[in-house]
Amino acid sequence: QVQLVESGGGLVQAGGSLRLTCGASGRNFRRYIMGWFRQTAGKEREFVAATSRNGGSTYYGDSVKGRFTISRDNAKNTVYLEMNSLKPEDTAVYYCAADPDTLQIGVHPIEYEYWGQGTQVTVSS
Repeated sequence: QVQLVESGGGLVQAGGSLRLTCGASGRNFRRYIMGWFRQTAGKEREFVAATSRNGGSTYYGDSVKGRFTISRDNAKNTVYLEMNSLKPEDTAVYYCAADPDTLQIGVHPIEYEYWGQGTQVTVSS
């Protein structure tokens, strides 16, 4: 089992940047596919980005491609989400998630077993 804790959210103006961090406790972090999702009130949780176990493969949602970058440091049990050129529509609660059971990167929330508590990102216009 793994526990995930996100940090780094906050208020930023449009065009600005933020870096989210997700720290994981527990063993075998390097065996997990790690992902980021986001959610706004009344909407389904949306896939943002994910990275393979060694960080060699990454995948992004269409709305963030070219602006967001996911990375991981297995020595520190940490995954990051660098967010640039932020837009008001990026405003959401961002969640870190871990999938311990597969080699394939998933884009659906149901594919992820462990979740953090979320961190709020607000982008003002």
